[in-house]
Amino acid sequence: MPKVMNKRELLINLEGISFGYPGGPQVLSNLDFHFHRGDRIGLIAPNGSGKTTLLHLIMGLLKPSAGRIEIFGKLAKNEKDFADVRRRIGLLFQDADDQLFSPTVLEDVAFGPLNLGKSKDEAIEIARRTLNFLGLFGFEDRITFKLSGGEKRLVSLATVLAMAPEILLLDEPLNGLDLKTRTKLTEVLAGLDISYILISHD
Repeated sequence: MPKVMNKRELLINLEGISFGYPGGPQVLSNLDFHFHRGDRIGLIAPNGSGKTTLLHLIMGLLKPSAGRIEIFGKLAKNEKDFADVRRRIGLLFQDADDQLFSPTVLEDVAFGPLNLGKSKDEAIEIARRTLNFLGLFGFEDRITFKLSGGEKRLVSLATVLAMAPEILLLDEPLNGLDLKTRTKLTEVLAGLDISYILISHD
């Protein structure tokens, strides 16, 4: 008999998290945060309030000064722990230029699946399928740094989705986009069967 997935499975559990940047004030103080499978959470707060910091702590890009981080039921403390976290959680950076580094769109989107052990042919097929899903037909050979801001954001999302993450962390995904791209991205997110945390100042 197939195992029934518990929709309320606790995926991210932060307890008593504190963090401050060197020489600056404390950004987060004694924060508790609980995120379950199936959750879709929007965090809205002003710039500088620690939204991006929170996502970077979940991904292990920053280390808290105090507190406990448990992800997928395991304590996450060292780089080895977070390497597994990064295979299962996709982070869409606020600035697409921080996400894109390969010469062409296809190479960028195929990079993640290759890194997960897929063959070159499999990775290319996944990349093409993901680009088509996002309506980016014919983008495969486009030069990434020549894309518009909105195109870069969609390709960045493609690089994350190609890795089939269990959770998406979206850092200001609609910031600076024109109405058409905002509408497209909003429709894509609404149609995804995935748990996500979306942060915004708007």
